[in-house]
Amino acid sequence: MCAIIYCLEGAVTEASVFSPDIPVLGGGDLAAGRVFCVGRNYADHAAEMGDAVPEPPFFFIKPATCLVVRPATLSYPPRTADLQHEIELVVVIGKGGRDIARDRALEHVAGYATGVDMTRRDMQAEAKAKRRPWDMSKSFDEAAPISAITPAVAVPGIEQAALRLTVNGDVRQQGHVADMIWPVADIVAELSTYMALLPGDLIYTGTPAGVGPVARGDRVRAEIEGLEPLDFTIA
Repeated sequence: MCAIIYCLEGAVTEASVFSPDIPVLGGGDLAAGRVFCVGRNYADHAAEMGDAVPEPPFFFIKPATCLVVRPATLSYPPRTADLQHEIELVVVIGKGGRDIARDRALEHVAGYATGVDMTRRDMQAEAKAKRRPWDMSKSFDEAAPISAITPAVAVPGIEQAALRLTVNGDVRQQGHVADMIWPVADIVAELSTYMALLPGDLIYTGTPAGVGPVARGDRVRAEIEGLEPLDFTIA
């Protein structure tokens, strides 16, 4: 498959020509690659879902076609009556690799972004109850809104950053990146033991407690300290 090559803070990135371009603050664009997501990476969220904390972390994948960049509106998807929000720090891989050592993992990170993992919660619950894969509850059009990318060098304290998501001005989710069970370096190192990471890959790193439903007309704002926020209305 053909590739497009971009530059992000000196790191060459490659991704499919079918992937969306994500703007990089300070100039340039990134052609996004695969979208990995970490499940249950905040203890309070695992508790609210009635789940045990996993050991080690587990991952699932959304296709890059789920990405929507800086959306003004987000479509309410079909086949659900319980669409829910999950604010997440997104890690952008700038240098690929396999079996990456934890103490070198951050060298592979080119930047960060604000993301929201939209979930068809009723579909997910049914799939879990029937012991079926729940891909369709996480993978649908516009299921992964994302902000512009902030280069990693611009946010050296990102692992202490605060997160907050509001719906119509009411706070639904808040916490800190430091509350993650598995910090960024651990996530990158662990994921690279399953498959080689590639430049342009994105990792949604999990969500704190407070996930909940949104309805048509709701205004959502997702904020992570030091990064561009996301503002969109459910259409």
